[in-house]
This record gives sequence, structure tokens and C-alpha cells, in this order.
Amino acid sequence: MPKPFKISGTGCALVDYLYKPVDFSSHTFGHYLSQQPGDGGLSPGKLVFTEELEQFAGKRYPTIREEITEEMDPVAVNIGGPSIVSLIHVAQMLRGSRPDTVVRFYGCRGNDHAGRFIEKKLSSTPLQTGSYKVVDKYTPFTDVLVDPAYDAGYGERIFINNIGAAWELYPDDLDDEFFDSQMVVFGATALVPNIHRSLKELLMKAKGKGAITIVNTVFDFLNEKKDPDKPWPMGGSSDSYPYIDLLITDHEEALRHSGCKSTEEALAFFREQGTRATIVTHGPNPVQYFSQGGLFSHCDISRLPVSERAISEIRQNPALAGDTTGCGDNFAGGVIASVASQLIENNQMPIDMVKAIALGVASGGFACFFHGGTYFEQHPGEKAQLVMGYFDEYMKQIGGNGQG
Repeated sequence: MPKPFKISGTGCALVDYLYKPVDFSSHTFGHYLSQQPGDGGLSPGKLVFTEELEQFAGKRYPTIREEITEEMDPVAVNIGGPSIVSLIHVAQMLRGSRPDTVVRFYGCRGNDHAGRFIEKKLSSTPLQTGSYKVVDKYTPFTDVLVDPAYDAGYGERIFINNIGAAWELYPDDLDDEFFDSQMVVFGATALVPNIHRSLKELLMKAKGKGAITIVNTVFDFLNEKKDPDKPWPMGGSSDSYPYIDLLITDHEEALRHSGCKSTEEALAFFREQGTRATIVTHGPNPVQYFSQGGLFSHCDISRLPVSERAISEIRQNPALAGDTTGCGDNFAGGVIASVASQLIENNQMPIDMVKAIALGVASGGFACFFHGGTYFEQHPGEKAQLVMGYFDEYMKQIGGNGQG
């Protein structure tokens, strides 16, 4: 009997409270907009901590939320966080076609209503929890403010985060089984500070065990606040890069980590730092990427478009659109799922990077049509079937073929 393919991940996991629509151009909202980087104000597409926003505004956060949402209730409450959302998607995509795959998440939550909400909702997904630490602090949460009219109708979000129990997740909470995996994924560890500070050492340990290492990032508000003019380190040290087989980031985060002015320059920076492969998303703009060999075949900086089908459906049927929350997380999950699937099928490297990105694009595009980042299936394989429809059309769009 073949050995199960194991994927273990850790990083940001929380409860998302989605508020939609919120008018980012309103007079009231304008009082809370950032005036300069790292000042604690709100910025479209970025994340701010509740404590920093309170200092910026001179008000308690519940009062601020009532004002900017006009006292609306959240339209959706969901499991959120770039780590757990992407891994739920990986587990959903693989459980039908690759039933021998084990996908596990390691995190920390509070012993409160939000923590029990996560526990209950996870039970309806195929994601396993290797070790979900429970502490007396509150469960991390993010209020997601969505303005569907922003950016010429493409929409944008603002994230207001409370780290809470995530402060209590430490490297020692990642047991031997975590590292005894074919693939180890670190997702948005900037929102799990003690893991983030030790990212280099954790990556080195995973590589020492022979694992493939994948990192997907999030806006690093702690380092932005510390020094808005200085590039963010990758974890506690920029020496982490040579131990990353695949880095998945977005345009803004790529520029801030690299200190560069363009995506192309940022990609060159990541390559020079020793990252084996990098993918940079940019909303509705093309995905850019490179590989230095290893996991993927060598390729210079290249680009792929987003899904024409997803954009067309949003424009023609705006009532079908959910929101862009979780599109990047599902993109990362699609890439990871394809990498795992190809490795299982081929049993060797290198694998097809375009095919992996294609499943990411399809997954991110499909995420535009439901609220929040996590899609809860009515039956096993439902999400994979829906996403693969977008994948097949996308492969035709770019002139490729095959399965993700």
C-alpha cells in the first residue's frame, strides 16, 4: 500500500466577519483613512490591527465599526485566514481524486464562541487538525470590509485584525509529525508572530526532513508599523529565502518584502535571494512568476492572465458575485493542490508550473462567487467539480491542456 502524501501547514486562522457593501469613499469613512504608511489608519487592500486603529482614531474599535458600517450586521461569518483557508481548499480539491492525501493544520484558538465556531465548521471539511491549541485568549478575528464598487467595479477589501490567541502559538507546538510530511506550508505567519520570528529555522528543519516548503504571505503590518521605509524581512530574517521552494505573494506584499518599485524588480530580488520559485498575483492583472529549477522546470520571469470566464461572469451577472475575500487564499490553495497532485502522479520533479498556476487562477476566480474565503460543500467533490470547470476553460484560454 503506497505511503500517504502528507501536507502540513500552519499560520493564520481566524473567524471572518464580512461587512458588505461599505463605501470607502464616504465622508464618514474618510475620517479613518490612513494618511501615511503604518499610521494605523485604514487603507484599501491592506490590513490594520484593532489596537493600532484605536490609537489612530482615538476611539474604541466597536464604536469605529458601527460608524463605518452604518451599524449593519455582517452578511457572512466564516472561517478565514490565508493559511487555513488555502489548506481547506487543498483538502477539498484532493479528497476526490487523491484520497490517500492527508492535509493537516496546526493553529491556536480561544476557548470561546468564535473558537467553537471554527471547531464546528472544520468538522464539515476534509481538513484535519494536527494540533489545534486552545488557550484562554480570544480567538483571532478579522472584520472584512468590502466595497464592490471600488477599482472600477472590481471591488476591494480592508481587513481589521485582532491577533488574540495567535500570540500563543510557538515553534514548539509544531511536533515531529508536522515536519514528517512531503510538503510543509507556512501561510500568513506575519499574523502569528512567534512562528513568523522563527520562520527561517522552521523552514530549515522542514528542508532537513526532505519536505517541499511553500510560503504564502500576508500584509505584514507589524513590520510596516515598525519601519514603513524599510523592506519587510521574510519572517525574522531575510536569510529565509534560500529555504523556500515556492513563494506565493501578491503585488503589494512583493514590493514591501523586496523594497522594489515593480513586480519585475521584486521577482528579480526574490531570485537573487535564493528563492527557488515565486508567484506574484495582482488582482485582475496578470500573474507573474519564475522558477530556478528544482520543484518546477527552470523558467525566466513570465506572466499568465487571469480567468476571462470569471471576469466575464462578474461583469455580465453582478448579482452572482460574492466578494473578493479569499480569492488570493484560494489561489494559493489551488497552486498547492496542483503541486501535490502532480507530485503524486509523476512521483518526481520537476513538475508543470503553468498547470499549477492555472489551477490557482481557476480557484481564485471561483472564489469570487461566494461570500468569504471558505466554501462549504454540500457533498464531497462538489467544489473540485465546480473549480475544474473554470480550470478547463482557462487552459483553453492560454492554449494549454491537461488536468490540474
